[in-house]
Amino acid sequence: MKYYSLNQYLLDTFGEKVYKLALNAGFTCPNRDGTLDTRGCIFCSGAGSGDFAECRNLSVAEQIARGKKRVEKKMKNGKYIAYFQAFTNTYAPVERLRKLYEEALAQPDVAALSIATRPDCLPEDVICLLATLNRIKPVWVELGLQTIHEKTAEYIRRGYPLAVYDDAVKRLKDAGLTVITHIILGLPGETTEEMKQSVSYVGAGGSDGIKLQLLHVIRGTDLEKEYLAGKFRTLELDEYVKLVADCLELLPDDMVIHRMTGDGDKRTLVAPMWSADKKRVLNALMVEIRGR
Repeated sequence: MKYYSLNQYLLDTFGEKVYKLALNAGFTCPNRDGTLDTRGCIFCSGAGSGDFAECRNLSVAEQIARGKKRVEKKMKNGKYIAYFQAFTNTYAPVERLRKLYEEALAQPDVAALSIATRPDCLPEDVICLLATLNRIKPVWVELGLQTIHEKTAEYIRRGYPLAVYDDAVKRLKDAGLTVITHIILGLPGETTEEMKQSVSYVGAGGSDGIKLQLLHVIRGTDLEKEYLAGKFRTLELDEYVKLVADCLELLPDDMVIHRMTGDGDKRTLVAPMWSADKKRVLNALMVEIRGR
């Protein structure tokens, strides 16, 4: 089975290897500041899914410089994607966003912006800004959908209905922007068929790329309490590998697969512990995919 990997897409687009630098620009989230809730999504860490991002107290330029230093053994004098990762990265006045994004784009070796956000945090002035910046360097918008099933969405405290996601994808695509959608596999209560339904929906819905993320139980989250109370189990490695391969078969050939697993912070990971061995997971995925 063939699929369009992120590495191949980056080579096709930029002509060389490109490395993503995770940034923390000091945003919050409507699920944390009281607009919708104060607890965050049930699975979200205290870092707002930015556990590997740079220090929020540094400027964007300083964070990029530090990120480049971290990866210099893997790559020197290459190109980078400035990845605004932690929390909701369009949840601020447009002038603040402009300053932060332009600071990243001003770095000569930054080839693109990738902005993680919620579909319900994309007002028209923000989309207009992103479209303007997209004419300077490519801008990707990463949307945290996680599931199409409303019962699960309510359980994880996502805070918006599926129609909001659909509308966001349409408006972003109409503005000429690249859209990447995040799906979590293994959410409590969902069957494998329901997980595949979410993936199929994204594949047919206009997104350019997808991130498949294994559900991680992180210490200190409400999800940990549910897990320790025995209310659900996490996927085993063989289950996950087969599920990912099944999902890839449901997606369009030209959809970019940005992720097939995920990095959990080993210091705070509660389950599944097998996921901490990323090399083992990726090897198992490759064996399964190549065997189809």
